[in-house]
Amino acid sequence: MLCIFNLNLSKVLKKQISIIGCGWLGFPLAKTLIENGYTVKGSTTSKDKLKTLRNSGIETYLVALNEDKITGNYIDFLTGSASAVINIPPGLRKNPYKNHEREIQHLVNAIESQNIKNVIYISSTSVFKDETNFPIINSDGVPNATSHNGKQLITIENMLKENTNFNTTIIRFGGLFDVQRHPAKYLAGRSNLSNPDAPVNLIHKEDCINIISLIFKNNVWNQVFNAAYPYHPTKKDYYTSYCKQHQLDLPNFNLSEKSKGKIVDSAKLEQLLNYTFKQAL
Repeated sequence: MLCIFNLNLSKVLKKQISIIGCGWLGFPLAKTLIENGYTVKGSTTSKDKLKTLRNSGIETYLVALNEDKITGNYIDFLTGSASAVINIPPGLRKNPYKNHEREIQHLVNAIESQNIKNVIYISSTSVFKDETNFPIINSDGVPNATSHNGKQLITIENMLKENTNFNTTIIRFGGLFDVQRHPAKYLAGRSNLSNPDAPVNLIHKEDCINIISLIFKNNVWNQVFNAAYPYHPTKKDYYTSYCKQHQLDLPNFNLSEKSKGKIVDSAKLEQLLNYTFKQAL
């Protein structure tokens, strides 16, 4: 009887996931994973979100990463989970001098202490710099960002990939959007926008959730994926067209300077996961 109990407990633990950051992406991801039979623990930095997350079946914890330590009951949050999703924006726009690498290092130490075996890290295509020749960037390309934000993400990616205590799969998403949160709404009516000829690299939130779910379903570990919808119109053409279709004020672009950008290639993801993007731009 004891052996049967231990076997069943092992199955439960394999189906438990801790999501660090249950916000705009992490919250619907958690709900989808629960629908797929997983037990989900989720963290938030907002007390106001605790009830909403718990009402959706998420075992919720108030946890925050800081440069000097992690605050909150992060041990219980991680205990018993076989896998973790690190889904935390660096927050460098609000605090450009913050050491996000140190924050993640504290989290890595906690993940190790709880014997979590698999980690998905949500990174960004900003680990690759924009260039005037619009290079095609595949998943195996060497990150070369020179921005402060991009360089910190590169360091974190390497920190996780080199850690032999757990498996890591990194997903570099392009610009995330859905119907409510679309970048065109922030660009509408603005003037002197840069890089009009740069290719657009966007991905719908639904595709992000599908991709993460497939990684768990198929146990696809120790991989790096770029993820953006495989259609790359110019920034000027795409956002002008979108604003016209949705009766928004048209953006105005600066055509006097040469554009910089890149084309994010998601072929590795499509092939290895047998994935077809569901949501067009």
